[in-house]
Amino acid sequence: MIHKHTQYYFRHLKEDIPAGIVVFLVALPLCLGIALASGAPLFSGLIGGLIGGLVVSWLSGSQLAVSGPAAGLTVIVFNAIETLGSFQGLLVACILAGIMQLILGFFRAGIIGSFFPSAVIEGMLAAIGLILIIKQIPHATGYHTSYEGDESYMKETAESSFIEVFDAFGSVSPGSVVISVVALLLLILWSTAWFKKQKWLKLIPGPLVAVVWGVGYNGLASQFAPDWSVSSKHLVSLPVSEKAADFFNNFVLPNASYLSYLSNPHVYTVAITIAIIASLETLLSLEATDKLDPLKRIAPTNRELKAQGVGNIISGLLGGLPITAVIVRSAASINAGGQTRVACFIHGVFLLLSVMFFAHYLNTIPLSCLAAILLHTGYKLANPVLFKSFYQKGMSQFLPFVITVLAILVTDLLKGMAIGMVIGLFFVIKANYHAAITLTQDGSHYLLSLNKDVSFLNKALLRKFILSIQEQSTVTIDASKAQFIDHDILETIEDFLTTAQDANITVETIELHGKEKTKKHEAMVILNDRV
Repeated sequence: MIHKHTQYYFRHLKEDIPAGIVVFLVALPLCLGIALASGAPLFSGLIGGLIGGLVVSWLSGSQLAVSGPAAGLTVIVFNAIETLGSFQGLLVACILAGIMQLILGFFRAGIIGSFFPSAVIEGMLAAIGLILIIKQIPHATGYHTSYEGDESYMKETAESSFIEVFDAFGSVSPGSVVISVVALLLLILWSTAWFKKQKWLKLIPGPLVAVVWGVGYNGLASQFAPDWSVSSKHLVSLPVSEKAADFFNNFVLPNASYLSYLSNPHVYTVAITIAIIASLETLLSLEATDKLDPLKRIAPTNRELKAQGVGNIISGLLGGLPITAVIVRSAASINAGGQTRVACFIHGVFLLLSVMFFAHYLNTIPLSCLAAILLHTGYKLANPVLFKSFYQKGMSQFLPFVITVLAILVTDLLKGMAIGMVIGLFFVIKANYHAAITLTQDGSHYLLSLNKDVSFLNKALLRKFILSIQEQSTVTIDASKAQFIDHDILETIEDFLTTAQDANITVETIELHGKEKTKKHEAMVILNDRV
């Protein structure tokens, strides 16, 4: 089995290595920016990225999910450090949150991710694509404020993004614009059908070409046309380690003071908050990643919760930020051709090597290069064709999709998904309400069909149908297609059978009884099979 897996991973190295490098280039500045916005040491963001790449990639059941520090937790982390009075307090909360996620995994809480309708998941992806586009325009034009907002789903995203876009056009850096526009054109060119057919070009990912272009251009512009070059504040900014010891000194290992935090009730409140938000973001990202997977593989959600739990425990022990599965990085990996978990691992390896040995060289990469990569990723996620296809599917699909998009843009990821879920659930209930029970009439004969699963939600509809049945008629109640019938439905039918005689109604039932037990039995069998 191990040999077979090894062969599988080696076979896809040619796709996974370039994809891993692309994810590394996207994740690097975000790890730093999220740490900065969280009021935490910059290196803590890098530790979170390292754990996500080097550890969680192998523990996860997903081949394509990429984990690391999440901007969705930025506000929580910032407030936690203030509330607890120190960064060490946050680390204790992170460890406790990881333990809670492990427990959630063992209690099979990952199933909640399966209850999100397809239209809502696709809406989340499209919203993230639009957020990426909105948030990257300032960086593409050289207007630099807070890089951590680029993959943020929090309130900061909705309220400041559009203002920043307009501000960005008022303070344009010509060098950044040239770099981002040409980089974007290269990425578009690289994704055309002709380029994809060229075997030798397929080995070179477009995002890498965009980065090489940006570094090369800025190097030449600095020498020959300084006014058209990009200033240092618009370049990747990474702490440089002079020697190996400097690197290891950045880790924050547990000490006796950690124990004192265990008596602080606020630590547990923060831990529960991190565990819930991180788990929800992970499950949503996992569901979205499965949708994007060209091979349509389905990742085990309970295993993912356990993997994230272990990741957060280790990250907390080493001085890193809390981590989740992050759809932005996962999407970047998939768009770059990533096939297996090796791409995520490679991104972790490059994060490690870059911090240890190549920080000085990475600091020459213009942020506008990375902005172009994310603009291209955002367009793929929010492609207008997607909006058109959902419109053609009808309002029951289009409304949950577009309302989810708007809700996430106006609020944040979790609130937007909650709103989308309510709308989606309304249409699901509406569809099942009418599909579960049907009544057809042929003269004085009525056929009452119970289809699929008939729950208590259909009780009102059933009563309406029963009241419409005329006296001195015959009725066939056919339950042969139903897999489960709720007790409330059976009681309503039993009442009808009792009163039917008074109205001279003759009733015949087909496979009506026993299905309330059958459903429970089947559910237990399926559950045991999955275990």
